[in-house]
Order: sequence, then structure tokens, then C-alpha cells
Amino acid sequence: MDGKLFLVPTPIGNLEDMTFRAIRILKECDLILAEDTRTSAPMLKHFGIDKRVFSHHQHNEHKATSEIIKFLHEGQKIALISDAGTPAISDPGFFLVREAIKNDIAVECLPGATAFVPALVNSGLPADAFCFEGFLPVKKGRQTKFKKLAEEDRTIILYESPHRLLKTLEEFAQYLGADRQASVSRELTKMFEETVRGTLVEIKSHFENNTLKGEFVICIAGKPNIKSKNKYEDDEE
Repeated sequence: MDGKLFLVPTPIGNLEDMTFRAIRILKECDLILAEDTRTSAPMLKHFGIDKRVFSHHQHNEHKATSEIIKFLHEGQKIALISDAGTPAISDPGFFLVREAIKNDIAVECLPGATAFVPALVNSGLPADAFCFEGFLPVKKGRQTKFKKLAEEDRTIILYESPHRLLKTLEEFAQYLGADRQASVSRELTKMFEETVRGTLVEIKSHFENNTLKGEFVICIAGKPNIKSKNKYEDDEE
């Protein structure tokens, strides 16, 4: 009988966000695949999880997947974790999940921590419909992406690194308008958690005068839908 692949979310900062079920699965599985074994080691030790841990990241996942599929066919239970949050959300994991499904191997994803959900809910921007962009292209296709997002009427969510944050905010102000409402969260669940809300220009000004440190989640209001607004106004009348 084939084994099972478990996708196990891990805390994005605060270890208290680990679920009881996630701990149990990690203790019961035959081996753990970690994005960076050095990063995961302290977390696993904290919860008393002593299992074989193999490295599984974007540079080796294609090469390693065939061996992992073989283990799963042999009946092993394997858990995949990323450095923080839910695997395959802007992290390695998609390719392995797809190959497991192709090979008729059961895949189970546990619910748990992921950075963009609290950032969205905490932003005060509409959360009934949104688009998650992960990380924007660094060079090729970047301008095209901004032009496309300028027409997006849903709340836009993306991740950004400290050294590109100001540039990204400036480009969004250029393509979407300086007065577009937005929210930027950093260090979510950690000691120095911070969320800054306002226009794109106001948020950029804030971070120009403060230390850029941590991981950032940007939430931006979608393009105002004037036709939709008028429709509701007509209905009310």
C-alpha cells in the first residue's frame, strides 16, 4: 500500500502558532522534508520531534522528487515543511505535490500559518475577493505585471523583501496612483510586528524613515469600480 504525503504548515514566527495536529503528524511520519534543515532544526527540537530530515528546496526538488515518490510507493509517510508557513505558497512544494497526484499517492494538507492571510484581514481592505501574487518578477515581465495589476479590481496581495520594498511601493504608486489605499505588514507574529496603513505614498514615506527589516506583506486596494458603485446607488434609490 502506498504511503501519504503530508503538507505541514509551520509558524511564521511565533512558535505558539504550531497546531497540535501538526506536531502529531511530524512525530508519526517516517521522514520530514525541510526547505532548510538548519532553519527547521530549532523548531523541531522545540517540539520534541526527532525524525530523519532531508533537504528539499527549489534547487534540488526536481532531482529529489523521483526518490521521494519511490519512498511513498513503498508505504512511507512523508511530511513536507517550509522554512515558515504553508508549503508551496511562494515556497517549494508544488512540483512534489503534482508528481504525487500523478502517481496516485494520497496528499493531505493541514491548515495552519501563512503570512498573507493575517496581513489581509488586518489591512482593513476588502477581503471577500483578492488576488495573491507572491513575489513579483525582479526584471523580466515586471512592467507587464504592474500594468496588469493596475486593472485589477480585487485586493492585491504580495510578498516583498526589505531591499526591494521602497522600489516596489514607488512603482505601484506610479502605475496604480499615489493615493491608492494600501497596507504593509512586517514581522507578523513576532516581537516587532508592525502594520502601516494609508496611501502608497504615505506608506513609502514611513519606511523611508524607518529601518527596513523582516519579511513584508503588501496589500493594495483594487481599482475602484465606479459602475458597480453606481449600480448599488441606483438600487438604493
